[in-house]
Amino acid sequence: MTRLPGAIVMCALIFGGTLPAEAQRREQQQTMADIRILQEQTQQLQLALASLAETLAALNARLDDQAGVTRKAFADQKLLSDTVSADIRVVRERVDETNVRITSLSQEVEAMRLTIPAMSYAPGGGAPAPPAADPAGTETAMGAVPPPAQAAPPGMSPQRLFDTAWADYTSGQWTLAIEGFNTYIRTFPRSELSDDAQHYIGESYYSEGRFTDAIEAYNRVIADYPTGDQVPNAYYKRGLAFDRLGQVDQARQSFEVVVRDYPDTTAGTLAQQNLDRLTQRRPPG
Repeated sequence: MTRLPGAIVMCALIFGGTLPAEAQRREQQQTMADIRILQEQTQQLQLALASLAETLAALNARLDDQAGVTRKAFADQKLLSDTVSADIRVVRERVDETNVRITSLSQEVEAMRLTIPAMSYAPGGGAPAPPAADPAGTETAMGAVPPPAQAAPPGMSPQRLFDTAWADYTSGQWTLAIEGFNTYIRTFPRSELSDDAQHYIGESYYSEGRFTDAIEAYNRVIADYPTGDQVPNAYYKRGLAFDRLGQVDQARQSFEVVVRDYPDTTAGTLAQQNLDRLTQRRPPG
């Protein structure tokens, strides 16, 4: 009976030493299993990250391609716009050139139209010469005869005829300039430069000191070309001519018309300055 407890104690010691070793072994196996699971999950995560990186790379490539296509589309659009603008500019230039040619041809036709009747009355033309205009402006037995239209010299275009008179004007050849501008007006009475020609006739008279003739020429600008761009200048220069003749009231009236009707023009500004001068010069009442 005394040996039995000793045996039990011995068995307990044996099993007690065995159980911790078994538990440790199992814990190690569990740890190894957990490590393997973590390694597998890590590999799967790495594969997922690699796949995501490839997807991002493909997406960036597509975005770059799309950006390139967009840039090319914008460049093509700008090139097309520039081309269209250039074409429009060329068309406008050609239209302007065509308009100039049409105007020149119209003037040439007008010159021919006026030249043909003049040639038909020439000696040997088979028709009597028209009665000469009365320089004094009196009536003949046939009634008042207007001055005949004068044909331009052969080969002389309207612009060249005007430029010739203008060259005489700028060189101080007043008499030649007056004759040239008068010829231009008689030959091309409906030309756009007719009012300019009439105005420069007045300027030539003014430069010669023939202020009465200058006033008459300026009056022709005002009466014959009321919508022309030389009307303000004609009023202003007429006022100066009146002033040079000592006709201060008439000069003031001309200046007042320019200031009232054409205040935003250079002539309007100069007319106002001359009104102020006349006012300062007026003796106290």
